[in-house]
Parts: sequence; C-alpha cells; structure tokens
Amino acid sequence: MIIDTLDQLDLNKQYTYADYLKWQFKERLELISGYIYRMSPAPSRRHQAIVWNLNGLIWSYLKNRPCQAYSAPFDVRLPIRDKKSNQEITTVLQPNICIICDTSKLDDQGCLGAPDLVIEVLSPGNSSKEMKQKYDVYEESGVKEYWVVYPEYEHVLIFTSDESGKFIGQHPKTSKDVLKSVAIPELIVDLSEIFREK
Repeated sequence: MIIDTLDQLDLNKQYTYADYLKWQFKERLELISGYIYRMSPAPSRRHQAIVWNLNGLIWSYLKNRPCQAYSAPFDVRLPIRDKKSNQEITTVLQPNICIICDTSKLDDQGCLGAPDLVIEVLSPGNSSKEMKQKYDVYEESGVKEYWVVYPEYEHVLIFTSDESGKFIGQHPKTSKDVLKSVAIPELIVDLSEIFREK
C-alpha cells in the first residue's frame, strides 16, 4: 500500500525505519522509539539565523579535519545496541546539526549510529515530551555531546557522556560565554557570535 499522506498513518502506532522509507509524503517528521513526531514546517527566521551562524563556524573549524558535519534534513538512524537492520531501527532523527568523526557510519541514507556531537536549536513547536525522549535516545545510543540551544533566552544546555554512557549536564552557557566542546577537541564557540543577528 502506498502511503502518500500523513493522515494514512496511525500516530499511536510504532513504526520502523523500513516503514519510514516507504512513506511518500512531503511533511517532515522524526521517529522516536517508533513513534511519529511532526517537525515544524518552517522554523522562524531567528532559528534559521542561529543554525546558519553555527554552521559557518563549524564549517570553518572542520574544513581541514576528518570529521564531517550535516544539517537537517539529514537522517540520523539510532539503532538499539547492535540492531542495525531497517526492520529493527525505530529511531530516525533530523538534528539541526550533527558532527560525525567515524565516517564509516555515513552512507547514502545519512548516518547509521550515534554522531559525536548533536545540536538541537529549539522551535516553539518542540514539545517537552519530544525533548525528553530525544535526550533519552541520544544518551542510550552513545552520542558523546548534546547541545540544546534556546533562541528565546540566548542560552545553551550542554550534556556530555561520562564513562558509563550517562549524560552529565554542564553549567548553562549564555550569549556572553565561550563554549568549548568536549567531544570535538578545539571546537570553540563564541556564543555572542551565534546569537548575533546581522
């Protein structure tokens, strides 16, 4: 059966990446533990400016280094443990920005496995349930560092993975701070530049 509208899906049902690949509609969505989450159709201009500023800085940093960065829309498939078949993957996210240093995780569909760094810039449409579940799956899948950017308040929450694989929160950073990545050595972000509007 061809699925060409989101209305044909049961939003209370769990799906896999194999299902996701068959859908032929234009609406953007993510799967978190098999459940569908709609993405905002068009982020605000402020959101886009922050993503653009981050992309520019990250591009400058990575241009002569082996890690690669990608922006949404870009599928990050997060398998549970060693389950990597499309039928077993139930989490497909499109973070605003992700950096992957193990390029063996990259394929034509995106990234299969945990990026080293994930950056989510929040939009008004992000629900607290969605953000909690994203935190959980990023932690469980082995993401080394996770930044949550709050445009409205001009601050960033940073979580880094400890030896046991659990996220540890750092002191929040504001637009007056300089953020130094733990997962990507020497990546330094002056947040006043990120939150600046040209």
